Amino acid sequence: MIPDDLALLRTPGSPAVLPDGSAAVVSVTRPDPRSDEYVGHLWRVPLDGDVAAVPLTRGHRDTAPDVSPDGRWVVFCRAEPRGKPQVFVVEATGGEPVQLTDAPLGASSPRFSPDGSSVAYLARVPEEGRYVPDGDPASEPPRHITGFQYRSDGLGFGVDRRQHLFVVDLPAVATDPDAPVTDAPAVPAARQLTEGDLDVRDARWLPSGDALVAAVARHGARDEDLRRDAVLVPVAGGPTGLTGLVPVTDADHGATLTVETVLPTPDGAAVWLLATDVGPSGRDFVAAHLGLFRVDLDGGEPGRTPGRAVRLTDPESVDLVAGILAASADGPLVGLQHRGAVHLARVGADGGLTTLLGGSHVLTGAAVASASTVSTAAAGERVVAVAAGPATAGDVLVVDGPAVRVRTDLSAPLRATGRLREPRELDAVAPDGYPVHGWVVTPDPERFGTGPHPTVLMIHGGPHAQYTHALFDEVQVLAAAGYAVVLGNPRGSAGYGRAHGAAIRGAFGTVDADDVLALLDAALALPETDAERVGVMGGSYGGYLTAWLTTRTDRFAAAVVERGFLDPVSFVGSSDIGWFFGLEYLGDAADEEGRRAVAAQSPMAHVGAVTTPTLVIHSEQDWRCPVEQGQRWFVELRRRGVEAELLLFPGEGHELTRSGRPRHRVQRFEHVLAWWARHLPVG
Repeated sequence: MIPDDLALLRTPGSPAVLPDGSAAVVSVTRPDPRSDEYVGHLWRVPLDGDVAAVPLTRGHRDTAPDVSPDGRWVVFCRAEPRGKPQVFVVEATGGEPVQLTDAPLGASSPRFSPDGSSVAYLARVPEEGRYVPDGDPASEPPRHITGFQYRSDGLGFGVDRRQHLFVVDLPAVATDPDAPVTDAPAVPAARQLTEGDLDVRDARWLPSGDALVAAVARHGARDEDLRRDAVLVPVAGGPTGLTGLVPVTDADHGATLTVETVLPTPDGAAVWLLATDVGPSGRDFVAAHLGLFRVDLDGGEPGRTPGRAVRLTDPESVDLVAGILAASADGPLVGLQHRGAVHLARVGADGGLTTLLGGSHVLTGAAVASASTVSTAAAGERVVAVAAGPATAGDVLVVDGPAVRVRTDLSAPLRATGRLREPRELDAVAPDGYPVHGWVVTPDPERFGTGPHPTVLMIHGGPHAQYTHALFDEVQVLAAAGYAVVLGNPRGSAGYGRAHGAAIRGAFGTVDADDVLALLDAALALPETDAERVGVMGGSYGGYLTAWLTTRTDRFAAAVVERGFLDPVSFVGSSDIGWFFGLEYLGDAADEEGRRAVAAQSPMAHVGAVTTPTLVIHSEQDWRCPVEQGQRWFVELRRRGVEAELLLFPGEGHELTRSGRPRHRVQRFEHVLAWWARHLPVG
């Protein structure tokens, strides 16, 4: 890839399957540097035969589809240029969409009711006088903050715009099968189901249609820990406050879960949860694996009494992906992180896992059409997945038992450039004998020869995350410029078991540093790489480890420290997660012993040892690793005579490289390539 190829990076969202199993509806979005926004449409993807996918909508950015129970309608979110997303409905065969919401801050996550007559959605509700279109934010009254959790990266302040649950009835054009869609009617009035000091997430209808189940932090200590309950939200009556929610899990009475994703069982007798057990403190999150839980419900009314949440998956070896949870006749389908892949797996009643889609696939979404409604020749249920891989940013796949059929080829234009390079898996051994897994990507030998090539070690964020087999634009841009790239998953990463992830608790910069250097040395033993020309770069925790390595060695010709976690002491008071993240991972510098322990893991405490030329990249609105972290690293290097540059992106947050403005992403690539061209010239 070259930087301008970013516009060819087409990414599909989670699929919605028509009830008869004949087709799936999926959003496909891409960065558009011309408009400097993300654009895309909904596509209808036939699941059988040779019929190609066709656009269903042609809005500026159409996402988040859900199909009505009768298969006639698709509800989705549409955002106009520079606008807020609103909920629309369109016939599944195409037509003119009808707008259903006019939320002042936008709407998200639309879901059809079981009878198809209404749609639930989420929307943030601003306090009176705040976030007024064309208003003057500087003239608003002060925010009176009384707790830790008042803002988050990518959102900004949240205490003055809580996210609530709404329901809107479909207008006549979407309820009468004989009524044609003509002129757009007035936006119908919606009913707000929740209110007060709470944020609602991931709402799903119970099969009865009398309530929704959602994830909400509702307990008394919700500002001081990470727990989040599953609750039932009755549909009848007026808005429901904290006391009107029916707990499915109850942190006020000892539940220790952070619920991420909810899904009622098809019979409504229970609820499946994707959740993390954060222990009695409510903050024991380090390397805690996301698992599948089941809670049985007693009776058929919203006032039912929940049972105990039973964990179905192993907490030590099974780590699932939030947001991927679909019902099937033989058990729920989940996304399983495994050695750089995300597999589609079915969970049995005993917690056993059956892999349906394995190998190097990186699952990003899944859906099922039930066996009772599938009208195709396929036997049983129709399972549809969206997955990325080494040569694709994502495609729609049909999983029919052991057979997997790819129904789209969204990355074909990108591959047609001839600039993509396939990664090779790489195994290494750390000094203590621990195995390390990763990849190496080398430049095209027809363009750059057989090497040896200048080599860049790339380190991921998290730290409890993983590099995957999926097509990765950052690696591809470097490889297309003539660099070999080494990347992997050191201790602290996800996907290799809980002990692997927890190995760096209280030990940042120890075995994780050993692992990435072992992986680098294994790659440098290859004839395509040049051990005399090596650089290092990483973002977030990867920025931490990049900076840390430069305090320990001068083997690197240069470094790129991006959105780094660089001073754990100031991070506590400046980051949106500072009140718990560093304290749980590195320790608390509240006393002399704690100060020594934290300093032993702090790049800033050792900045005087750095001699490596460093490009510091940061975003001005980064509230995860606040901009002061990067600014201080830059200043401390310059004060000591180390070559350093600071690249600041206005208006961006922590996710610049993944979801920042397209032009900024292109400009970032150009600056990174210019930095490496100066310090690691190709040729």
